[in-house]
Amino acid sequence: MAYLLVSAFLLAAQTHGAPKEYSQQGVGVLLDSLKLQEGLFTNESENYSSQVQPPGTNRRIPQSIIIGVRKGGTRALLEMLDIHPEIVVATTEVHFFDWDENYAKGFEWYKNLMPFSYENQITVEKTPGYFTSSLSPERIHEMNSSIKLLLILRDPTERVISDYTQVYYNRLENHKPVQVIEEIVIRNGVLNTKYKAIQRSLYDVHMENWLKYFSLDQIHIVNGDTLIRDPLPELQKVEKFLNLRPRIMSSNFYFNQTKGFYCIRSDGRERCLHESKGRPHPMVNSTVLEQLQAYFKDHNQNFYRMVNRSFDWH
Repeated sequence: MAYLLVSAFLLAAQTHGAPKEYSQQGVGVLLDSLKLQEGLFTNESENYSSQVQPPGTNRRIPQSIIIGVRKGGTRALLEMLDIHPEIVVATTEVHFFDWDENYAKGFEWYKNLMPFSYENQITVEKTPGYFTSSLSPERIHEMNSSIKLLLILRDPTERVISDYTQVYYNRLENHKPVQVIEEIVIRNGVLNTKYKAIQRSLYDVHMENWLKYFSLDQIHIVNGDTLIRDPLPELQKVEKFLNLRPRIMSSNFYFNQTKGFYCIRSDGRERCLHESKGRPHPMVNSTVLEQLQAYFKDHNQNFYRMVNRSFDWH
C-alpha cells in the first residue's frame, strides 16, 4: 500500500512538471519515510520483486559495491550511506559473486534483487564475503570493469575477536556447543593459522587478488575503527569518492550511551543498528593477543605498502 501511495504521488509530480531537484529530494524523503514504515531498514530479508515500481525508476546493476570485510563494519557503512538522497541500497547480502549457485542465475537475476532507483542515483550492494572470495574480483570486473568498490577494514586482531564473537552468540542462540576463543585460536601450543577468522584478516593476501583486476583508485578503503568513533569524516571521504554532493551531516548522528556507538537520525526518525551489532567482546588472554598481533604484523606492513597508506593497527 505504501508504494502504491508513493507511485500516485510521483505520477502527480510528473504531471505537474515538478523540478528534478524536487522529485529527487522531496519524493526521496517520502520514499525513505515509507520504507521505514514498511520496515525496510531492518535486517530482515526483503523481496524487491514484490515492490511497486515508482514512475521514473528502474532496477540497476550496482554502481558501487561494499566488498567487505566481514565484521569490519559493513552494515554500519551501508546504513549510514543510505542517509544520502542520491544513494539507494540493497539491504540484504546478495552473495552473487561469491556463491556459485547464485552466480549461475545470471546478471538479470542479480539486477532484479536491487531496489528501484532514479537515473542519477547510485545503487549500492554489500556482501562482506566478496573480499575474501577468490572468484569475486574477476566476476565483478566482468560485470563492470570501471565499478567503484568500497572496502571497510579494522584492526585485524580486533576483527578476529569480533568474528569469533558473532559465531559464539549464533551457536548459543541455536543451542550448539561453544568454545572459548583461546581453544580455537591456539592448537597444540601454536597459533591456528587455518582458523577462518584469522584467514579473513590477512588483508594483503586478499587485496593482491583484487589488484589483479582493479586499479587502486577504484577501491576506497574506509577505516572501520574511525567510523565507529567519528562517522562523519569517513563518510565525507566516501561521498567524494563516489562523486556525490556532500549531503551527510553531523546532525545525522547521535551517540547512544546505552549501546555504546553512534545511531542514525534522518528524516525526523532515529534508528540504531540491529542488537546483534556491537556485542561486547570476550576477555582474551594477553599472550594470545600478542601472538595474533605478531602474526599479523608483517601482513599489515605488506598491506600498507600495497595501498600506499598506513593504519593504527597493533
